[in-house]
Parts: sequence; C-alpha cells; structure tokens
Amino acid sequence: MFPIRDHNPSGRTPFITYALIATNIAIFLYMLPLYADPRDIGPFYANWALIPAKGDIGGYITSQFLHGGFMHLAGNMLFLWVFGDNLEDEMGHLPFLGFYLAAGVAAGLAQTVSEPYSTIPIVGASGAIAGVMGGYLLLFPKARIDVLIIIVVFFRIFPISAWIVLSVWFGIQLFWGASTPTNGGGVAYWAHAGGFVAGIALALPLWLRLGGPAFWNRTHGAPPHPEAQYRFQRSSIPKVGRRRR
Repeated sequence: MFPIRDHNPSGRTPFITYALIATNIAIFLYMLPLYADPRDIGPFYANWALIPAKGDIGGYITSQFLHGGFMHLAGNMLFLWVFGDNLEDEMGHLPFLGFYLAAGVAAGLAQTVSEPYSTIPIVGASGAIAGVMGGYLLLFPKARIDVLIIIVVFFRIFPISAWIVLSVWFGIQLFWGASTPTNGGGVAYWAHAGGFVAGIALALPLWLRLGGPAFWNRTHGAPPHPEAQYRFQRSSIPKVGRRRR
C-alpha cells in the first residue's frame, strides 16, 4: 500500500522539501561505491549512523540523511514528496526545516530508549518523515490521499482520507515494534512511532495558532483551499474498431 499523491495542493514552492530530497539522493549516490565492500560501509556507518550504545549526539542528525539501499531511499522520498510540501506551506520554509530535523532527533531518541545498548547502526529519513506524517494528520485529517494498493497482480488506486491512511500506518508501526525482538535488526519501528508522535506534538502550536478545534470546524478537517482534481487525459489517437467479417 503506497501513497502516491494527495489532493492537497500547496500555495508556494516547497524549496526545503525539494532540498531535502536532493540532499538525500546526493548522499546516497556518494555512498554507492561503499556498498560494494562491507569493509568500507562499516566504518562509514560507525562514523555517521546512529548507534544507540555509542551515545554520539551527532548521529541523531547525520543518520537522517543515510539510507541502506535504493528501495529504502525511494520509499522515504516518496512519502516526503507526498506529505512534506503541505507542512512547509503552512509552517514556512525554515520553521519546517527545524520541525523536520527535530522530529528526526525525537525518532532517534525513541529508538535509543527501546534499545539503549544496541550496536546496530540506524540509518534513514523515515523517523523525520514520520514526524511530517504526524503533523499532516493533525492539520489535514480529511485530506484525500491516492493510495496504490498492490495484491499479487491486482493494482488499483483508491482515494482515502488521510486519517485512515496515517492511522493504519501508525498502528502497523506499533504492532511490529511490540512484536519484534530487540536487537533484531531490520526496521526501526519505534523510531517511526516516536517520530510520528513527535510530529503531532511539534505541529500542535501551529494548529492552535490556526484556531485549534475551531480550525477543524472551519475546514471540516480538509485542506483550507480547493483540493486538486486528477483525471486521466483521453488519448488523441482515434480508436479503431474491430472489423467484422
């Protein structure tokens, strides 16, 4: 299940969102030669990833810009692309950058609390992006998200309310976080959950400034502007019917 776009157009160019995506891609391309040899990638992660047992404060920031593979990067950048522009539009460019980094730090702290003695490197922007998703849920719970659902060979796009998509995603993180043994490696579920909760908390002052419950009553939870309408364009190539004999 992949969100591919929302019906919530932003009113200004999301320069910070674009810059974050470009930075993550550039760092990944720089790291590509390192993946060929574990003797290279290991020391690099030791210096720049978040390792809870190491206690390196800088890792809470630098780890947000590292990824373990192409699909890891692509998935994170897709979510940032879908949800980041609207928060940046509401917060402003530099406040959004501060929000993003703070959510990422909170996500790292949540994972550290869950596994304080782990020596497994933690990398990825997903904790910070989870914070973006939490802030989005608070501000636009009824914005429509186009979700691509894939079941074996079944492909279909459904428009679903943001609160459903994001609540299901958050519930999955809690379920797998509670079910996965500590020090098991793999996905940092508690970083996702912690980042999501931090995003809601960090976006709360903006929500209150907009009116809080009155903002929801005024917008009914939807974006406070006309939503984007998408439709498939008809082809200019004329259809040719089958000739009957």
